[in-house]
Amino acid sequence: MSIYVGNLSYQVTEDDLKQAFAEYGKVSRVQLPTDRETGRPRGFAFVEMESDSQEQAAIDALDGAEWMGRDLKVNKAKPREERSSSPRGNWGGGNARRNNNRY
Repeated sequence: MSIYVGNLSYQVTEDDLKQAFAEYGKVSRVQLPTDRETGRPRGFAFVEMESDSQEQAAIDALDGAEWMGRDLKVNKAKPREERSSSPRGNWGGGNARRNNNRY
C-alpha cells in the first residue's frame, strides 16, 4: 500500500516527510514529484511504510492535521489509471475546413 499526502507546503523535502511519518513506523520510500519546468515540489507526495498497520496509523493521525502551515490530506493512494495510447483518444482533430476551400 502507498499513502497519498496532499496539500503540502512547496518548501517540504523528502527528509521532512520521512521525519513526520517515522513517528508511526519505518518509512521505506518517499516520492515527492516535482514540476518539470520549475523543479519545485508539486504539493503532494507518496509515502510507503513497512506495514499496512503503520500506514493506517499514519493516515489516522495525520489526515486533516496542520503541518508547515497547511492542513494535510492523507489517505490510501489509488492505483494509477492506465492512459490510452493516443492523448486525444478517437476524437479526430486536424483542420476540419481542409476540404471546404471556396477559392
